[in-house]
Amino acid sequence: MTLGQALRQAQSLGLERLDAQWLLLALLGRPAQDRAWLLAHDDHALPEDTEERWAEWLQQRQQGVPLAYLIGRKSFYNLDLQIDERVLDPRADTETLVNWAIERVQELTSPTVLDLGTGSGAVALAMAHQCPKARVCASDISPDALAVAQGNARRLGLPVQFALGDWFLPWAGQRFDLIASNPPYVAESDPHWPGLRHEPRLALAAGADGLDALRCLVDQAAAHLHPGGWLLLEHGHDQADAVQAMLHAQGWQQVQSRLDEAGIRRCTGACTARVK
Repeated sequence: MTLGQALRQAQSLGLERLDAQWLLLALLGRPAQDRAWLLAHDDHALPEDTEERWAEWLQQRQQGVPLAYLIGRKSFYNLDLQIDERVLDPRADTETLVNWAIERVQELTSPTVLDLGTGSGAVALAMAHQCPKARVCASDISPDALAVAQGNARRLGLPVQFALGDWFLPWAGQRFDLIASNPPYVAESDPHWPGLRHEPRLALAAGADGLDALRCLVDQAAAHLHPGGWLLLEHGHDQADAVQAMLHAQGWQQVQSRLDEAGIRRCTGACTARVK
């Protein structure tokens, strides 16, 4: 089997062309940027010792295993993160949350940022990379997820303070300029569950209506923010109105939502009152 035939086989099984190229490059131990190399070596033979693994990867991909889990990495906000089954596969939609967070703190001299439910560390590490003057903290209730995040921070050389614990418990008595979170927000009855079966349920499930974690964050965040501090939350495609209503009910100010690249209200945020 040639490299070209391997790519066509993957596409015939329903893989997107770009996914097939990344998968094949990972199999060959080449960087993801080497797509041009694949095109130039279309007629080269696939090494015999990789054919069985290629077949296994194609089967797993057909079964819905995220590409990041197979190749062990994912690019997020221009950072190369190591990813496995212990954490969610970071989505490009979450870059909307990072963009908004950067906008909110970029004019502060030494901002303090907290990322709750950090998972792979994607949001916290992107903030530490883009805002080097910021003190970035992050936590997760999962020891396995936290190990992945800490490993990414060490490999990338980014200074993030990590802690293990449920939501605000590790940060008792501390206040921040900004709190960001991509919490679990999938409802028990959500029809997308079959497509998410390979990812950690702890990072996805949020009660009957998918709002349990979001309610907790809206209820508790103000006590951990400086006056005028911001809470930014990622949520489901149809949850913006519900999150805005929660924030209004709790007296938050400047309640608003942000669109992702598909034009969906993907994040909602608000700020605490400033001291007069």
